[in-house]
Amino acid sequence: MGTSPSAERTVIASNRRARHDYAVLKTYEAGIVLAGTEVKSLRAGRVSLVDAFAQERDGEIMLYGLHIAEYGYGSWTNHAPRRTRKLLLRRVEIARILDRTREGGITLVPLSMYFSGGWAKVELALAKGRRSYDKRQVLAERDANREIARELGRRLKGRPGRG
Repeated sequence: MGTSPSAERTVIASNRRARHDYAVLKTYEAGIVLAGTEVKSLRAGRVSLVDAFAQERDGEIMLYGLHIAEYGYGSWTNHAPRRTRKLLLRRVEIARILDRTREGGITLVPLSMYFSGGWAKVELALAKGRRSYDKRQVLAERDANREIARELGRRLKGRPGRG
């Protein structure tokens, strides 16, 4: 028995820098309104989430700064690479997100873009910016956990550790 097409999740792009720069509080899955040539460029993997962010405009959430390269075989129907794109969320989710972002210090950041059941989706996060010392602390903690796991693995295999 194979998996259903709706369960497939093909990641197109991810914003690794966002997880470094922000502390992720909650994530949402949002659809995205695209033109035909944009979908073709996405399928070719020609997208960048580096400078992307989401904001409210007229009661809807829009994605700014997302770069989808022009489709190579497109003609006059090609899209603008950095145009503003509408995100598709339920009204209740939009209301919750807007309440949280109005608190201050919390922003909407796209973490990844993927195809799910043939539909392009964006993983959107409510995030709080980290200061440089927080980033260093998180990196040190991650390194310590990695070293602990490595030493535990050595002990389980019966090998002597370092020192």
